[in-house]
Amino acid sequence: MNIVVLAGGLSAERDVSFKTGEMVAGALRENGHRVILLDMFMGYHDSEEELSDIFSKSEEISVKVEEIAETAPDLAKVRAMRKDQSANAFGPNVIAMCRQADIVFMALHGENGENGKVQAAFDLFGIRYTGSGYLSSALAMNKDIAKQFFIKNDIPTPAGISLKRSEAEKKPAELGLHMPCVVKPCCGGSSIGVSIVRDESAYQAALEEAFRWEDELIIEEYISGREFSVAVIDGEALPVIEMAPLEGFYDYKNKYKAGSTVETCPADLPEEISAKLRAYAVRAAKALGLTTYSRCDFLLSGENKIYCLEANTLPGMTPTSLLPQEAQAVGMNFVQLCEKIIKISLEKYE
Repeated sequence: MNIVVLAGGLSAERDVSFKTGEMVAGALRENGHRVILLDMFMGYHDSEEELSDIFSKSEEISVKVEEIAETAPDLAKVRAMRKDQSANAFGPNVIAMCRQADIVFMALHGENGENGKVQAAFDLFGIRYTGSGYLSSALAMNKDIAKQFFIKNDIPTPAGISLKRSEAEKKPAELGLHMPCVVKPCCGGSSIGVSIVRDESAYQAALEEAFRWEDELIIEEYISGREFSVAVIDGEALPVIEMAPLEGFYDYKNKYKAGSTVETCPADLPEEISAKLRAYAVRAAKALGLTTYSRCDFLLSGENKIYCLEANTLPGMTPTSLLPQEAQAVGMNFVQLCEKIIKISLEKYE
């Protein structure tokens, strides 16, 4: 097949997305597909050109990927690099190239990748793509909305509130907050802008950091415990994986710097708790309408209470990502995982 692996874009998770795209493109080429790894924001060249045989030089024109830095990219610098300086989220020739593909593998992460906007545009253009549709993507991306769906479907989740930039001057007591708490962007990912606030002296700095990325935040009660994740593919949960950072919590650096986190799959858990985590992951995906594949993140307190933190609609596929490790635990290698995602995604168009 002719496949565009769409990555990059203008998101704080841009660098992570490229690494996912590089891994996916390599696996699909290994299976004989003609694959273009394309940056959604930068596009391909700056003027309309003959694209009729673009897949014959797929590897030549694909994005060349660097290692993931320890900090999120400077998006102002990324914007300045685009030659046409257009406000269009799609770079030159992106839509035309995606329309020529048999399917677009969505390797995007974060804003304009997981929030449903790209999926909605592709639906209008008749472009086939992997993963969930626009509505379920939008619901899951917004942590405040997703939390309401969790509560309505009896999925335990930390207590929390949403906070808009206009409310930033309010004191924690006015908002009914207690320390310690967790401050994070409402629609972010990869733990970018997330802070654990242990006393009021650090509260304002945490707000400022989170508001760097978005205009709405989520502030939750802090749950001390072990961190787990469960992927769901085609309605079936994979084995539970545990993430144990060597230092701090499971933040951007610990997620993407090799050797920063000990990951164990299947997780060392009593079968009863493992079964509950897997069941909650399936229930969360169903509640939000997520299809094809997704991943839910959880905390397990010292009292063995489970808390669902969020659902990811386009889980990472980097060398340190969780979904490929979970798939490997059931005998599915990376190439097979990519092919399965494409197969399931194509079925919705039949």
